[in-house]
Amino acid sequence: MVEITRSAPVSALAPEFDDFLFASIGEDSNGVLLSVLSALARLDVDPWHEAASLAQLPGTTATRRLASLIAALPDRPSTQLDPGTNAARLIARLPRRVGLNGPLAEVLRGVNVSAVIQSQRFRYAAFVLMVVVLGGLGIAASHRSAARIYNVDAPASSTAITPTSGQ
Repeated sequence: MVEITRSAPVSALAPEFDDFLFASIGEDSNGVLLSVLSALARLDVDPWHEAASLAQLPGTTATRRLASLIAALPDRPSTQLDPGTNAARLIARLPRRVGLNGPLAEVLRGVNVSAVIQSQRFRYAAFVLMVVVLGGLGIAASHRSAARIYNVDAPASSTAITPTSGQ
């Protein structure tokens, strides 16, 4: 049996990176067209996570990072462009995050998004559980007060006296 684990949340598979991830790097030695997505996968790097990371970096830093990844491919793509020029062309396809530079960007880069989402899910589940418990307590209390009302009016004995005819 093969166990499949998911390394990235499904929400990380954002279509905003498609233009970058599906862009061609060149052909490998077997003549197979190599996209950024397939190249990163061959390097055992999560393509969407890497694309998101590259989009956060300044252009020159992102270009150097991608060029080093392209150069590290075991089956280097055949293209007329050197890895640096090829990387610059590909980085231009990334969406840029506006306003995410400076100290705030550094704080946000350190945030573990999956932990935040999991925390929000936990809060939501706790809220739903609390509503269910309080609702159950409310229903139990209303049944109890209804039982008290009926017990006050009920006779003390469970035997009912019925009139007999003809005496």
